[in-house]
Amino acid sequence: MEKNKKYKIGVVGLGVMGHNLALNIERNGFSVVGYDLDKFKTEAFLKGSAAGKNIIAVDSPQALMGALEKPRRVLMMVPAGAPVDNAIAKLKPFLEAGDILIDGGNSFFQDTERRSKELEQEGFNFIGAGVSGGEEGALRGPAIMPGGQLGAWKSLKEIFEAISAKVKGEPCVAHIGPRGAGHYVKMVHNGIEYGDMQLIAESYDILHRGLGLNNVELHDVFSEWNQGKLESYLIEITADVFARNDPETGKAIVDLILDEAQQKGTGKWTSQNALDLGVPTPTINASVESRIISAYKQERIDASNLLCGPEMKLIGDRNSLIDMVGDALYVAKICSYAQGFSLLRLASKEYGYDLDYAEIARIWRGGCIIRARFLDDVAAAFIRTPDLSNLMIDAEFSRIMNTHQSALRNVVALSIRSGIPCLALCSALAYYDAYRSARLPANLTQAQRDYFGAHTYRRIDRDGVFHTEWTRSRSSNNNND
Repeated sequence: MEKNKKYKIGVVGLGVMGHNLALNIERNGFSVVGYDLDKFKTEAFLKGSAAGKNIIAVDSPQALMGALEKPRRVLMMVPAGAPVDNAIAKLKPFLEAGDILIDGGNSFFQDTERRSKELEQEGFNFIGAGVSGGEEGALRGPAIMPGGQLGAWKSLKEIFEAISAKVKGEPCVAHIGPRGAGHYVKMVHNGIEYGDMQLIAESYDILHRGLGLNNVELHDVFSEWNQGKLESYLIEITADVFARNDPETGKAIVDLILDEAQQKGTGKWTSQNALDLGVPTPTINASVESRIISAYKQERIDASNLLCGPEMKLIGDRNSLIDMVGDALYVAKICSYAQGFSLLRLASKEYGYDLDYAEIARIWRGGCIIRARFLDDVAAAFIRTPDLSNLMIDAEFSRIMNTHQSALRNVVALSIRSGIPCLALCSALAYYDAYRSARLPANLTQAQRDYFGAHTYRRIDRDGVFHTEWTRSRSSNNNND
């Protein structure tokens, strides 16, 4: 370390994400101080990819603070939960008023709310920054969703804009809102990501098991889809997956992978929070449930030998059916994003985040896992109508839904008749039909609730709250007979 030199930002936690973000920051012209509890990891970083760069490492929190310019900026890249609190506890004794701690991990937004309030009371700034894009995004340019004090954001803006992904020259980062807003939006991003992945998986299942497409044909279909309205990172990598063979066996790797999907919990957080706020997110929920049921591998094997279903074969013109599945996937994607943005809308009011939905869609266009051409249209919808209650009722999206909803309906029907499970596609269609229904059977539900629990109900023909003595009415009706 050069004597008396002060560095721009510190990175605590030199695992894959911290390591790559440090390199990204340095490559964009900012000096970096690294620190990790694992001295071997630190040493390997300095002698490896950080060698010859404007990066140093220190062996203590005190040394870290001494090497940074003021206000000190410290990006923590440690696992969510207790490790973040432990890192804060170790760093806090050496902080000064106005210093900025940044949590760049996948923290639960309520933890970020708590940390932000506690640190602000002690005179420190705290930024909860959702970072999406995986290890490659961290190195080359992620989407970043920072929430926290506006003044702290301004002190970080130059760095974050430089290292983020760019779309049409625009950085995929913006100040999201106060306290836990950034991590909240990242949580919903991950929930939408779950939905996207499950919808793609079900479309693959229909094409593979139902239509009999082999992996070469699947590669061609998804590659073609990636040239049109479905163009996205997830469709692109799906096409790549089908083209990769195992060098040892010569078989497609995708066919050798055990059908048990794992999860880190962020999709579940989205579903749990949606239930807490009373927002319907059935496609996100179905994607979480699909991962859960996939883990019941042995039970599914046993059941497959006992429970029967229809012959798994779709009948019709092959090319027309492939196009129909593509249209169904697109319409279901709209339904899923409509659910996610509806959740953001209610959460913004509930938590006082004042979210800018067009800006969020703009940030998600690059760097992140759900980046897609489609997000330009989402941003445009919220620019047209900033207080849009549901994406499906935007003029352009309602036109698309009205034109292509039959494709989703037909694909779901064909899948059901063929015994191919499609939890997410079914949920998207049910959401669409429920949302467009002027009247739902909840009147019967309320009658039942009033019958067994005197929960009361409202009427369509007059104001007020009502209760019926159902058992007495039944006796009276019986007597009249």
